[in-house]
Amino acid sequence: MKLKKENYINTDTVIVGSGVAGLFAALCLPGDREILVITKEDLKECDSYLAQGGVCVLKNIDDFNAFFEDTMKAGHYENNPESVRVMIESSTDVINTLVDLGVKFDTDGDGEFDYTREGAHRKNRILHHKDETGKEITATLLSIAKKRENITFVTQTTMIDFIEKDNECYGIVCEDEFGEMGAILSRNIILATGGIGGLFLNSTNFPHITGDSFALSLKHGVELQNINYIQIHPTTLYSKKKGRRFLISESVRGEGAILLNENGERFTDELQPRDVVTNAIVEEMKKFNTDHVYITLPTMTSEEAKKRFPNIFEACMDEGYDITKDKVPVTPAQHYLMGGVKTDINGLTSMKYLYAVGETACNGVHGRNRLASNSLLESLVFSKRAADYIAKDKSKKEEYIPDIDLEDYPAKEVREKEFKSLIMNEIKRKDKDFYDKWCDNEN
Repeated sequence: MKLKKENYINTDTVIVGSGVAGLFAALCLPGDREILVITKEDLKECDSYLAQGGVCVLKNIDDFNAFFEDTMKAGHYENNPESVRVMIESSTDVINTLVDLGVKFDTDGDGEFDYTREGAHRKNRILHHKDETGKEITATLLSIAKKRENITFVTQTTMIDFIEKDNECYGIVCEDEFGEMGAILSRNIILATGGIGGLFLNSTNFPHITGDSFALSLKHGVELQNINYIQIHPTTLYSKKKGRRFLISESVRGEGAILLNENGERFTDELQPRDVVTNAIVEEMKKFNTDHVYITLPTMTSEEAKKRFPNIFEACMDEGYDITKDKVPVTPAQHYLMGGVKTDINGLTSMKYLYAVGETACNGVHGRNRLASNSLLESLVFSKRAADYIAKDKSKKEEYIPDIDLEDYPAKEVREKEFKSLIMNEIKRKDKDFYDKWCDNEN
């Protein structure tokens, strides 16, 4: 069935994804712009809601060099220095904006911000809301966005194709939960679809986060960067059950938690970068022929841990463990993608009018390995920059009415298999060792 001109939805900006990056971009665009946000599942089913640890911020100018070096070192110095500089320099303004919007960060007894520290940070520079920082930020942004008359949300809707001509993007083709297809024409298209955790058997991500933006980029020749730079988080709650893995935040180790092997021996410095700690855990599992190690938090009482980490404490208790007294089994799992759709510091991709933000984008800010609690900051800083660029862009875009035959698109199951194959083959091409170690058993 061919779509007729009157069947196309038209809007100024379509944003694919309702996490922190997509929401903040929508809120930073001018109020007179018509914005349509589509999301694959319900609005709250985004990985931003799952972010536990916190969000980094430059507390004062004296910390700039240390913050910069910590980010670069964690990324094995493969970071884009300009992106790192922009992120850090913009952090204070972004945090102030969040506070003005109503985001509540934890404070100490004197009412001052309570900064914590995580792995590979030499100083306490991380703001948090208990152990649900991502939920606090995302819920606040969503509440505000829902009240904006120029922002419309459509849930249970999946992007299945780009509409493009001569390397200019004109919109997207979508499918709803009932299998009905349609198309959205838009001046600007922002990809904020997250990473690729749904392609892995063991991941902290929601299962529907399957890298659709990357598969379509490969299909349409949009440039990707470092798609094989995939972070394995060292500590997720061990379970023999299938499904999303529960993350035990790095902030727990920042507050004094230690890792123990099968003999009850501490075997690593828990505050090293994530990839270093993951490798240390893998070696211990090999040594003892186990599929997990243990974490325990001896520096807090049960009452203190329940107050500081209520979500984590309860999840462990549900499995029968008091993290302050017991050895809680943990194992590494896929967590975050440092690579993605290649962008500059304003979110521009290699295709005109197509932007990418958040985990979907790669401007090189994280290098080979992301520093803890830089993900929310990156999403906020660069989604705002993309919105600001779009607001100022006065270039003329010609009208284009595509000839779309919806019968050209395969069934959902076939399409999802094709998308996964495209992405996994690209990872394998880029890094066969990583693929064999973490992906081979996933297919």
